Amino acid sequence: MTGHVVIAPDKFRGSLTAPEVAAHVAAGLGGVPVVSLPVADGGDGTVDAVVASGFTRVETEVTGPDGTPVQAAYAVRDEPGGRVAVIELAEASGLRRLPRGVTAPLTATSRGTGELIAHAVRHGAARVVLGLGGSACTDGGAGMAQALGVRLLDAGGNELPPGGAALRDLHAIDASDRLRGFEVVVASDVDNPLLGPYGAAAVYGPQKGASPGDVAVLEAGLARLAAVAAHTHGLAGAAEHDGVVRAMGVAGREGAGAAGGVGFGALVFLGAEIRPGIGYLLDLVDFDRHMAGARLVITGEGAIDEQTLRGKAPVGVAAAAAGHGVPVVAVCGRRAVGDDELKKAGIEAAYALTDIEPDVGRCVAEAGPLLERLARRIAAEHLTRR
Repeated sequence: MTGHVVIAPDKFRGSLTAPEVAAHVAAGLGGVPVVSLPVADGGDGTVDAVVASGFTRVETEVTGPDGTPVQAAYAVRDEPGGRVAVIELAEASGLRRLPRGVTAPLTATSRGTGELIAHAVRHGAARVVLGLGGSACTDGGAGMAQALGVRLLDAGGNELPPGGAALRDLHAIDASDRLRGFEVVVASDVDNPLLGPYGAAAVYGPQKGASPGDVAVLEAGLARLAAVAAHTHGLAGAAEHDGVVRAMGVAGREGAGAAGGVGFGALVFLGAEIRPGIGYLLDLVDFDRHMAGARLVITGEGAIDEQTLRGKAPVGVAAAAAGHGVPVVAVCGRRAVGDDELKKAGIEAAYALTDIEPDVGRCVAEAGPLLERLARRIAAEHLTRR
């Protein structure tokens, strides 16, 4: 059977980027015609993935999560409806931007993400796709908003310092000078609200180094942000008439808790629309167009496990391929789900590096050559008989 193979993997975290995974799989397939479409779900690697599909990388210096300058990138492409910019929060405000071994749960800021948005808009972006994931901050998007001209003021009229802890002193919000004239789509698969036991501070704060005491401080700061937003920014429903903040209204929206509450900040200050990350990014890389004439899709990520089955990139790719009747197999570093579960998710088979190399350290260090070996197996088992 003739036809090309679409290679659409996510990254292997800590080992290979999505474009690198695609390149090694293509090399292992030999002379089979391929279309490489590295993918991401809005988190780390989103910019790399869309650049590999034809977007242009733009680099600029912005504020890192600890206030020091970092060199960060975003991606742009001109479309009939105007220039689109894909911005990955982790590029500017991610945990990977902190010095090794350093955490800053109370003071980390999303300002750099706002600076990337401002740079893109000032250079012609009409639509911003904001990928959320891997954040170091729990500031409710306050730093991002400040970088875009929103003033967050204490009772003395002073601008708040960076970080989620400072939000406890928030008294008023002045968004009159906010940068305008652009549309924002948030690409995220996180469904947490801003507040409460499933909120940004409680669920993700500990991952960023927050102690139980820090989590309480961050929760109070985010609650204050929601309350002041309700009273001074027209967000009816973020607080009830008794002044007690609850996870309702905008604060209760699915995705408001994404990236330490940056989802909330995008909804409040940027009028953003939240879309499922992998589905929206597949649209950006024209996945459906490349399915015409395809005979197989190879997707994957570092670990295929229960989290994968909850809608991460490989499952999103499989769902999109199913609409075209094209079979899907996956590659991964390790696999922790059974064949039946995979098939229910639309994946015929999964090939793990640990199937051919039980030493996990070697799998990480030699992921590229091992992937090429797996791709040769896939070619033998899925292409010679199709």
